[in-house]
Formats: sequence, structure tokens, C-alpha cells
Amino acid sequence: ATLIHSKGAVPGRSRGTGQNGAHLVIQVEGIQPSFTALAAPPPFAYAGEVIPEPTKTRLRAELRRRRRKLAAAAPDAAQAAAQHLMLERLPAFACFSGYHAVGAEIDPSPLIRRLARTGAFFALPVCEAHEQPLVFRAWDERDTPQPDLFGVPAPPRHAPVLHPDLIVCPLLAFDRKGGRLGQGGGHYDRTIAELRAHKPVFVLGLAYAGQEVEAVPCEAHDQRLDAILTESGYIHVRKD
Repeated sequence: ATLIHSKGAVPGRSRGTGQNGAHLVIQVEGIQPSFTALAAPPPFAYAGEVIPEPTKTRLRAELRRRRRKLAAAAPDAAQAAAQHLMLERLPAFACFSGYHAVGAEIDPSPLIRRLARTGAFFALPVCEAHEQPLVFRAWDERDTPQPDLFGVPAPPRHAPVLHPDLIVCPLLAFDRKGGRLGQGGGHYDRTIAELRAHKPVFVLGLAYAGQEVEAVPCEAHDQRLDAILTESGYIHVRKD
């Protein structure tokens, strides 16, 4: 797992020296590379109609296997992706959220470091109840992380709740229209929908380039990405 220790801005605490950038201590995921090169598999071709849940389950299993191979083949992908981000392409944001990488999810730490240097408040998502939106709480390295409902290290309950303008989220697959396939719990969809009902929120998917598919099977409640960042570059999602 990737453990994030940030010295970014935290509400209610002074920003002393070095508080405008994130300092991250990384514990490398337990992935054992078995090869040095891997060509990205061809994109899946799925139309936009509703896909039966058993089919989605098989699709997610296949995409997780693909992501593990991509992670093993491209250990520097996270750093390369962060370098591709041009901050001027993002809307103004006072608060952003990252995530704690689980399994073979691409490590957001290099990107978080770049975003934290803007001085924006930094939050991490916390799952506190089933079938409910995620809660974003401020993260500070002086806090001790606590497992959330799914055992993912998260800010403690006393950390302030924030409402990010920019959400960096992981995914299993994406397409060029902003379609995103997640783990299947619907947590990010519920969360983003709730936030977007109150204000504009820019959602940036962070992924390996090989996670791109021709068309993600999307339903009416699925929230689309505004852009995707991979080790190959930045992909802006057109709205027309």
C-alpha cells in the first residue's frame, strides 16, 4: 500500500515553513515484476448500453489483471504522469483530494506533490458508511491514519471535512469521452454527483495509459471525468 504523509495546507493549522508542498513517504506496493516490457492490450469494445452485472464483474476482474501487469511493467508511470500535468489546464481550485493507492492502482504521490505546491488544501476520501457518499477530510502528517470502513488508511475522525474543487480519482478503465469504470461500489459516483449538485467540481482520472478502452459501459448515474492523466500525457474530455 502507498502511505501518504503530506505537509500541504491543512485548515485550522498554521502553514509554517514547507507547508505549501507535500512531502510523501512511500511504501512500495507488493508487486513482483516478472518481466521488463509489456505492450498495452488492445482496447475493449463495449457499447454504451447497460451491461448485466455478471458481465461487469468479469470485466472488472479482467481489468484488474491488466492493471497489475501495467503496474509491473511501468514502475515509473506515476512520476511520468505527474510531469505531464500542465497546471494551467486545470480550473482554479482551493482544495483538492487525492487517494490512498490500493492494490495496483497508480501511485498518486508525485501528482499530489505537484498540486500541494500550489498551496491548496489537501484532503483524502474516507468511506464511513455503505451506500453513502465518501467524506473528504484534511490530511496532515502529524495525524495518525485510521482505517476507514474498507480498511483503507484515512485521516482521523477529528480531521476537518473539506469539499474539494478538484478530485483526483483512481479507476479500472477509462475512455476518451470521460467514461470511468470503478471498483463497482458506486462511491465515487455518489460523491461526485453530490458535490456537483452544489458547485463545479473538476474530476481528473489518474491511470496507466493501457487502461484506456474504446467505450466504458456507462449508466445514467455514472459521473464522467473531465480529464485523464497517464504516463503518456494529459487527455482533455470534450463536452460537445
